[in-house]
Amino acid sequence: METIALRQFEPLYIYLDIAFLLLFAGLLLWKKKYMTVLVGFLAGILYMIVDFGIFHLVCHSRSISDGYSLFWVLLWMSMSYGFTNFTWIWLWISKDEDLLEWSSLILLWWFCCPLLVQTFGGWAAPIVIQRTTGAYHGYMAILLFIGYLLVFIWNFAHREKEDKMPLLWLLAIGILVQFGWEAGLLLGGIRSAGFAFIDKLRPLIINSLLETNLGMPYIYLIYIWYSSRFTETLKPRCEKVSFLESLRENNRKSLKH
Repeated sequence: METIALRQFEPLYIYLDIAFLLLFAGLLLWKKKYMTVLVGFLAGILYMIVDFGIFHLVCHSRSISDGYSLFWVLLWMSMSYGFTNFTWIWLWISKDEDLLEWSSLILLWWFCCPLLVQTFGGWAAPIVIQRTTGAYHGYMAILLFIGYLLVFIWNFAHREKEDKMPLLWLLAIGILVQFGWEAGLLLGGIRSAGFAFIDKLRPLIINSLLETNLGMPYIYLIYIWYSSRFTETLKPRCEKVSFLESLRENNRKSLKH
């Protein structure tokens, strides 16, 4: 069965979200989360390459309502969710001391933004953008399987608990970050507007299990490698450590809340 990922929202949603992104990035910079901001910016570019370059130009799976530019809407969407999702993932992986506050801020915005648009919007025709997934979900499943297979092989080869990659932690982050985003869209009436209830749930479940989750093993490997050599403020570590020791350091860290 073909899964259709559809969103319907007013232009005000874009303007409000851009304002939030600037606020969020400003707060991260204020807290000296320089690498976190850089990861989010690069992820936004990657999302755009995938969404416009592959989903649209190669797979021809994207469409948008008349009167709106697919390129500019996708650029905003890519930077918005690419930046937000991957800064949040980086904060989760690093077990940031303010993780509860960052998480609450993101989820609160995803809930409040559609409500603000419902009250203060209505002055422009809604944007309807959708994509079919049959042309590429198989390729995404390959990336998901290979990524977690690497985690399984690493853990099979290392018997000590602190030497293992945190499989359940990675799955929880990968699934819940996407779920939070998808649930916010669904509750706000943006995701799958006009669809039957079961058709609304299908993108929520499949996307939560697949789309962000497929990148978790790779972003975790990048984080461990980066942390072995550099700090969050982009400065070299006083003493570089091996990949394994960096993994152990991360496993020893605990959440403050």
